[in-house]
Amino acid sequence: MDSHIWFSPSSSTSIVLAMVLALTLSFVHSLTLRSDTEALQALRRSIDPNMIPPSSYISSWDFSADPCDSTGAKFLGILCSNPGDNSTNRIISIELDSAGYDGFLTHNIGNLTELTSLDLSRNQFRGPLPDTLKNLKKLTQISLSGNFFTGGIAGWINGLRNVESIDLSENLLSGPIPPRISELRRLTHISFSNNEFSGRIPDINGLWKLQTLDLGSNMFVGNLPKLPTKLRSLTLSHNQLSGHITSLGSLKELRYIDLSDNKFTGSITRSILSLPELNQLNVSFNQLSSIEVNTHLGSGSPLQVLNAQRNRLQGHLPVSLVNFENLQEVNLAYNGLTGRVPVAYGQRLGRPWKSLFLDDNFLSGRIPRQFNSSALRISGSLANNCLSCPVTIPICGGGQRPASACIGEIGNH
Repeated sequence: MDSHIWFSPSSSTSIVLAMVLALTLSFVHSLTLRSDTEALQALRRSIDPNMIPPSSYISSWDFSADPCDSTGAKFLGILCSNPGDNSTNRIISIELDSAGYDGFLTHNIGNLTELTSLDLSRNQFRGPLPDTLKNLKKLTQISLSGNFFTGGIAGWINGLRNVESIDLSENLLSGPIPPRISELRRLTHISFSNNEFSGRIPDINGLWKLQTLDLGSNMFVGNLPKLPTKLRSLTLSHNQLSGHITSLGSLKELRYIDLSDNKFTGSITRSILSLPELNQLNVSFNQLSSIEVNTHLGSGSPLQVLNAQRNRLQGHLPVSLVNFENLQEVNLAYNGLTGRVPVAYGQRLGRPWKSLFLDDNFLSGRIPRQFNSSALRISGSLANNCLSCPVTIPICGGGQRPASACIGEIGNH
């Protein structure tokens, strides 16, 4: 009788598989910190499973494998640290795809204390942002834009001591911006646009590295805050801000300014128009009363776009605008401007002015002959003024004010 014990092929295969599985499991559990894995599991559970498309990043999160030991198409959107020794790996980045995930941001997100980047943008996350976000001390970038998050930010934002970029735009967030945001001195980019934030904008001149500030389309009130000197792009449009804008003239690195649709008063000052880097200025839909342009301004200026339509500008058209040699688009429509259209404006049409809107003012007299050219390739309008401007000329289309209105209005202006 043979003393050897034989195993069937099927039973030997099962034993080998079991041993491999046991070794794999013990290895798996030693890679990613357990609390990090649990945070990912909680994040997945917080999303409606019916809103996880088969080809999405979240659908690739298969927790039978280790998040930090996955290759191929598993755990997409996740990056881990590589400590180089035998210590456990940590999750350092979550960057989800815009797959339309519908859910809440779990409070367990605060356990990912090595996280440096968090991007959940362009989805359907909703509800309040958990205060545990303040535990993410190493976070440098956070983008939650294009969701339906609600509530305030005061409970967590001051904890992000290393954050450089915050994008919370296009949500339903509300309440004030906490003054202590000025303590986040690494910030270079802030975008809180298209929310329901309210109150006064705190002074943030302490954020000396800040280059982009976008607070447009909210409900902010009050005057302009103190702003950092390195600011390059400023968007405060569609709020209820008031007061003068003169202080912007000291921010020498500004390239883009949009203050449209507020309640600003006073002048568009020389100091603003002479900013050495300014490319676009939009102060439309305000209550500004004058524009200060003198013969010394414009030479060498990079200004390409000037939009001051729908204000309360008085006086004559500023002739010296023609000195801005890079200016291409001018919109001074719907104001109270009077007098003639300068001959020099005609000389700038198409060279380089591509757009000129002076409609709905009280301009009078004959238009420069260049406006009559059939070869004129420019968008714009001179309609609803008091000009001698034949409707056969495209830029005069829409007609002029009746003579009775012109006499009375010019007398008042």
